[in-house]
Amino acid sequence: MRALRVHDYGEPSEALVLDLDVPLPEPEPGHLQVEVGAAALGLPDVLLCRGKYQLRPDLPFSPGMEAAGIVSAVGEGVSTDLIGRRVVGVPALPSGALAESCIFAAHNAYPIPDDVDNITAVSSHISGTTAHLGLHRRAQLQPGETLLVHAGAGGTGSAAIQVGCIAGARVIATAGSAERAKLCEDLGADVGIDSSSNDISQAVLTATDGRGADVIFDPVGGTVFDASRKCIASEGRLLVVGFAGGEIQQIPANQVLLRNYSVLGLYVGAYAHDEAGRALMQGVHGELMAMIAKGSFRPLVSGVISLDEVPSALEALRDRSVTGRVVVDLHQP
Repeated sequence: MRALRVHDYGEPSEALVLDLDVPLPEPEPGHLQVEVGAAALGLPDVLLCRGKYQLRPDLPFSPGMEAAGIVSAVGEGVSTDLIGRRVVGVPALPSGALAESCIFAAHNAYPIPDDVDNITAVSSHISGTTAHLGLHRRAQLQPGETLLVHAGAGGTGSAAIQVGCIAGARVIATAGSAERAKLCEDLGADVGIDSSSNDISQAVLTATDGRGADVIFDPVGGTVFDASRKCIASEGRLLVVGFAGGEIQQIPANQVLLRNYSVLGLYVGAYAHDEAGRALMQGVHGELMAMIAKGSFRPLVSGVISLDEVPSALEALRDRSVTGRVVVDLHQP
C-alpha cells in the first residue's frame, strides 16, 4: 500500500516520505483494519513529524490522527459483522491515517451513516466532538448566554461557533484578520472580532455592554487566555481546549476567586479510558451525525488534497495560513 511515513524527525516537508510498497498493517486483538477513504490533518501531525508530540511511535510510522473508511479486517475479539462497514475515528499509532490502510482500536471506531460522506465525517470528528463536549458537557452552555469563541476560523473554533448557535447562544468570535472575522459571521457568529487590529477584551466588553462572556472557548492559550480573563462575566466558564498559540498560560487563582469564574479543562481523549466515557462519546457522535443530516452543522473544509500534497499542507497549517479543516482524499491518485 501507499503510506506517508516519518523515517527521521523534522518539519513535514523533510520528515514525510511517500513509500509505495508498505505491507498492510495487521489488526491485533480488539482492533480493526480500515481501508482509509479520507483523513483530516491537524497540528498534532506536525508535532508527530518533529517528534514533539505526547506520543512517540517507533520509526518509521505513519502520522494522521483522524480517518474515515471501510473496515477491511478485524482482530481477535471483534465481531466480523463490522467488515464492510464505514467508520470514523482516531487510528492507533504507529499505523496512522496518512496511508491507504490503518488500524483502529475497536472502541475508537464510530459508525458513519449512509447519508454522510467520508470527508464530512472525518472533518467533523475531533473538532465537532471537542466543541460539543466542551460547550455542553463541561461548560453547560445555556440558551441566551453569550459564548466567546477564539480562533473561530479554525477547525475547532468553526465547529464551536456552529454548536453554540444550535444551542441558542449569542456567539462572539475572534479571528486573526478581518476576512477571517467575516467568515466567523458567515458561520453564524453574531459578532466577529479581528484580533489583529482590536483589543480582544475591550471589544468583547463593548459587544456585551460591559457584562462579558458567560462561556469562553479557548483553543489558543497564552495571551489569548489572559485577554479572556478580562472579559469574562461573573460566574462565567473559561474552557481550556488547547495551546495552539504555543504558550501554556499560568492561571491566577486569586483572580478566579475574586471574580467568581471557573476555569475548565477539556481533553477529549480522556473519555476513551472507560466504558462510561466511551458511551458518552458514542452519544455525542450520534448527535453530531444527526445535526449534519439536518444541515444545521457543517464542518468548515478549506481544501481536499491528495496524499502527496500533505507535507506542504501541514506546513501551511503550521503557519496558520489555512482556515477550517484540510482533508486528504485517499482515492485521489
